[in-house]
Amino acid sequence: MQIGYKLFTEAFGPDELVRQAVLAEQAGFDFVEMSDHYHPWLEAQGHSSFTWTVFGVVAAKTERIGLATGVTCPTVRYHPAIIAQAAATLALVSGGRFTLGVGAGERLNEHVVGQGFPNSVPERHARLREALEIIRLLWRGGYRSYRGHYLHLDDARVFDLPEESPLIAVASSGPLSARIAAELGDGLFATEPKTEIVGAYRAAGGDGPRYAEVPMAWAADEETAAQAALKTSRWAVGGWKVMSELPNPVNFAAATTTVTQQDILAQFACGPDPARYVEVAQPFVDAGFDRLVLQNSGPDPDGFLDFYQRELSERLRALTPSSG
Repeated sequence: MQIGYKLFTEAFGPDELVRQAVLAEQAGFDFVEMSDHYHPWLEAQGHSSFTWTVFGVVAAKTERIGLATGVTCPTVRYHPAIIAQAAATLALVSGGRFTLGVGAGERLNEHVVGQGFPNSVPERHARLREALEIIRLLWRGGYRSYRGHYLHLDDARVFDLPEESPLIAVASSGPLSARIAAELGDGLFATEPKTEIVGAYRAAGGDGPRYAEVPMAWAADEETAAQAALKTSRWAVGGWKVMSELPNPVNFAAATTTVTQQDILAQFACGPDPARYVEVAQPFVDAGFDRLVLQNSGPDPDGFLDFYQRELSERLRALTPSSG
């Protein structure tokens, strides 16, 4: 079991994200994962810096901790040729510590370049397949061209390639995208503890690492933690079908007006009790995930990192699937 720390580009500015990454390495985390957004989920979060720039600084200021995007959409806002180049460069400057997490994207971030965002989930999956084929093609070296139904590549070459290509973890919300992860990726990425996702991944031949984000909010008391998560992270309660469709933070604010503190407490580990954190993490382990990303929505990141080191690290690393 590996444990990662989520760097919220939506909730903190770039200098603070770098500082937290350095502290996460000191606290013993195996990797940090950073979202790749253009907008925050809610205006209350207030940030959205450029992930690739921040990760370059993190790579320079850390020594051993892994880096992963969670996740990048390489089909609309970015062309996959750009992501192939960016990922190869980050792999080089980090000494091979980088994992490229990719997914079919959210309207929130992709509509901004004025090309729209596909309404059809099958089209999003088809675009992702083509993007992954382009990235793999460019990582083979040399000048490459590609003509897909949606995406094209014209006589392009990535000149600076690492000896070993970065691992690609593909975000999945159900069996169809899990099969893409098995066929074209090296690993799986998810946000919900669904056994059918891992089952479909394995059934399609997937045998790589399986990443999952675990919702948490640390504070010295449960009330403070839950209120902080309600203010900044209530968007997560609606599930992926909502998260992938709304176009702007104001829409997420409107869509989550009925989310209550009790909804947060039901889904998030809140407060100072380590047993609750283990309870929330266990279903992800039972579902077959072996890379747990701790997604802290509490008001005190330093307090959470200290709590992790003192109370959570050993407990979470010892988790195994429940019998039966």
